[in-house]
Amino acid sequence: MKERDRNRQIKKEAAISLGLYAAFFIWWYFTGYGIAEIGTPETYTYVWGLPLWFFLSCILGYILFCAATVLVVKLLFKDMSLDDLEDGED
Repeated sequence: MKERDRNRQIKKEAAISLGLYAAFFIWWYFTGYGIAEIGTPETYTYVWGLPLWFFLSCILGYILFCAATVLVVKLLFKDMSLDDLEDGED
């Protein structure tokens, strides 16, 4: 793999990683703050004993984005050496 191609792949993987993190933060923020009910805990909707907003933002979001990360790494990332190229190599 040429150094130019390797650098392009590294930048692509970094952009994908930042995009996944941004998507996870947006998911966490809008499910945590966007659907949180104003009121007392007695009026909350509960899932497995947890408020719905907490379940969606902290439990389900974590599971979904762990799975998304594994999928992205298997499909889009490449295994390559990061060592410097020898003088005759491309």
